[in-house]
Amino acid sequence: MKPALGTSRNFALATTALATMMTAALMASAPARAEAFDLNALVEAAKKEAPINIYDSTGKIVEMAENFTAKYGVKATGIKVSASAQLEMIIREGQAKNVKGDVVLITDAPAGLAQLLPQKFVESYLPPDMADKIPVKFQNPLAITTNASVWAYNTEVYSACPIKNIWELTEPKWKGKVAFYDPLSKGTYPDWFNQTATHDDDKMKAAYKALFGKDIEVGEDSATAAWVKGFAGNAPLLADADDAISEAVGAPGQKEPFFGLMSSAKFRDNADKGFKLGLCEGLDPWPGWTYVKLGLIATGTKSPNAAKLFIHYILTEEGIAPQVKDGKLPTNPDIGLPADEPSGIGKVLDRLQQYDASTALADWDARQDWQDLWRVAYKK
Repeated sequence: MKPALGTSRNFALATTALATMMTAALMASAPARAEAFDLNALVEAAKKEAPINIYDSTGKIVEMAENFTAKYGVKATGIKVSASAQLEMIIREGQAKNVKGDVVLITDAPAGLAQLLPQKFVESYLPPDMADKIPVKFQNPLAITTNASVWAYNTEVYSACPIKNIWELTEPKWKGKVAFYDPLSKGTYPDWFNQTATHDDDKMKAAYKALFGKDIEVGEDSATAAWVKGFAGNAPLLADADDAISEAVGAPGQKEPFFGLMSSAKFRDNADKGFKLGLCEGLDPWPGWTYVKLGLIATGTKSPNAAKLFIHYILTEEGIAPQVKDGKLPTNPDIGLPADEPSGIGKVLDRLQQYDASTALADWDARQDWQDLWRVAYKK
């Protein structure tokens, strides 16, 4: 098994496609900067159009849409839809030429790049007045936030994170005691495996040596693949939602709570539900990893100006605020995390494993391979 579990042909195709996208991004950025932008005119045009629907995988989209409607008098409805369901709905609506979701906020960036944009089911829109704010790497396609999955523990039972090294999760002590999102259900997890094997396998090797005092022997496998096999074979508790993982780890009154990996947004459960979630700040090699959320507009929308206005709105501090409170970092660098963000992720931003969009298409190509590896290795 090669480090990225993909064929050289697929990687070459991904690299070529990436180069094309980067060129397009650079070409698109210049005219965007030169183009005049009149927000008031956009608002007036949006008011003449039909109401819009916004798909997002967080329930906060309901509040965001309501805030947008109150601000501009343009009717918008936020609908919580998982990333995988979004993908299916967008494709079906596009094929039927019956668009219901006008704006799509999707965390499955590889799927967006591989299936939605090439088929023109959606398009990327960068508001011209944001071209000098949003970093180029987030402009085409437009990413609105960087989100994080982090390792967490129960602070009622443990005074500090109970593990110091990710390889500990392959040892018998943690068999059946780790809550984890099923990689067969959520694409960002096999994408994380591929990102790690492609860009950070040396860090996985170093972490192994730090824990066991010897170099890892993997043959043709990557160290990442060895970790996936070992962890999957250690009977983690699989869930199809972060809510279940948050409860397994953080619910109070437990004698032997699970350790787990979850969205940083779930730390709001400490205040909302009395949970006892703590962030594993010093975990080697990373306390967590990031992925991006794309902001796209359905090509067949009947309300293009309202959709563009909403995209502009969520690139502002006011618009994205409900998600920033959950530890989701805006791609607009003028917007920071609030001091009372519940997970404390702001203290470890420089230690998170950062998503590298340059291999997003390679992540897509390798996704099935990683899921097959997980399927074979997993034991209850």
